Amino acid sequence: MTGQQRGYWRESDGSTVAVSQAHIVWTRAAYPALVDVASRYHAVITYAELAEAVQQASGVRTSVNQRHWIGKVLALVVREAHRRGDPPLTALVVHAADGMVGTGYQDVLAVAGQPPILDEMDRELHAAAARLACYRHFGADLPADGGIPALAPRLKTTVTRKAATAATAATAAPPRPPAICPTCFLELPATRVCDSCGEKAP
Repeated sequence: MTGQQRGYWRESDGSTVAVSQAHIVWTRAAYPALVDVASRYHAVITYAELAEAVQQASGVRTSVNQRHWIGKVLALVVREAHRRGDPPLTALVVHAADGMVGTGYQDVLAVAGQPPILDEMDRELHAAAARLACYRHFGADLPADGGIPALAPRLKTTVTRKAATAATAATAAPPRPPAICPTCFLELPATRVCDSCGEKAP
């Protein structure tokens, strides 16, 4: 490969690969890569990590950013998992920035004949349950209780932080009530001296 290589090509000889063929080759590489992730309890993989893994395993490379093709590969993985009767392995793939599966997860629901989940957190909880099914199915070393669904680490950190912030705000001291003139019963200004009668706040 040269620095000017563009499109899709075989790493071994630089020969051009059709886009559709690249997707098929990467799907075949993605399946065992995701099964490997599923063998580790609560493990996930990012879209970018999977994109690099399938290129390295297959020997087919591209100069096209993974954002433009990884979704197509995962859509094929969804269908293959459904055909095999395996849990949805694509639930293991999350965005590096926020730890979420994202809207592409709707493919899992569509193939299973389920309606789309529009609420982000509801979708993430569904994916967490699907990941647990993957860990159980593919032989991860589970705790004695069989394991629990879990958000991806980055998303879990964000959710925990937001919950802590909300709890702190809820338990914060209530604002100090305004000072009232004991004679006129009017709210006093910052000087705490009544503009009407000159009375000072006690």
